[in-house]
Amino acid sequence: MTLEYETLTISRRARFVVQVEFNRPAVMNAINTQTGRDMVTFLQRVKEEDVRAIILTGTGAKAFSAGGDLKERNGMSNAAWLAQHALFEEMTVRLLECPVPVIAAVNGVAFGGGCELALACDFIYAAASARFALTETRLGIMPGGGGTQNLPRAVGMRRAKELIFSATPFSAEQAERWGMVNRVFPDETLLAEAIAAATRIAANAPLSVMQAKKSINAGAGTDLRTALLIEIEAYKRLVLSEDRHEGVRAFNEKRPADFKGV
Repeated sequence: MTLEYETLTISRRARFVVQVEFNRPAVMNAINTQTGRDMVTFLQRVKEEDVRAIILTGTGAKAFSAGGDLKERNGMSNAAWLAQHALFEEMTVRLLECPVPVIAAVNGVAFGGGCELALACDFIYAAASARFALTETRLGIMPGGGGTQNLPRAVGMRRAKELIFSATPFSAEQAERWGMVNRVFPDETLLAEAIAAATRIAANAPLSVMQAKKSINAGAGTDLRTALLIEIEAYKRLVLSEDRHEGVRAFNEKRPADFKGV
């Protein structure tokens, strides 16, 4: 990753593993217009880089992201608000459709749009001190970054309605118990655990992981019979790959596979 970003810090944490940090700690990593631009640019470039897994987190110990930057939005015209939100919509869609797995490492507050971005990742690891909330109804708006769709899919419709309607914060432990967070770790080990998980993913055949992700995501929105057809189509594409041959050779030769992504 060679580009410099105004609101993001990009770092290589292991072979094929990139960490992306929201880097506005003075405002609890609130998402402003430039954050949206930076995220869209980064996600556009993922296919061009040698990346097989991404960790999304926040700079500092207090926040993953506190959500939309309300100081920037104060006094914003209707037209400017909608234009900004269109950018945020593109950011969310690109994150959801990112071809490689994205792990959210939630290291503190994840409120509003910050919570929605975590939900848009493939799965979530959280620090014990992390707090979540979809707070938009307190501001005269509603979740508009996938929150009304991704939260019910994670915790169930009735619980999601309660959380969204009331804008009630909840803990990492609650989020894990409800199925939104995969695992909760001590604050000081969160990133190490996320890096370890990303490294395990990146060691596998990248085409296999990407096709599995596409199959899971596409199949979740349809009936089982159609979903099975989606899975088989994804599987058949891997039969033609060189990585399929390499995986079988490596197994029989009792050595680690050297996957090339072809």
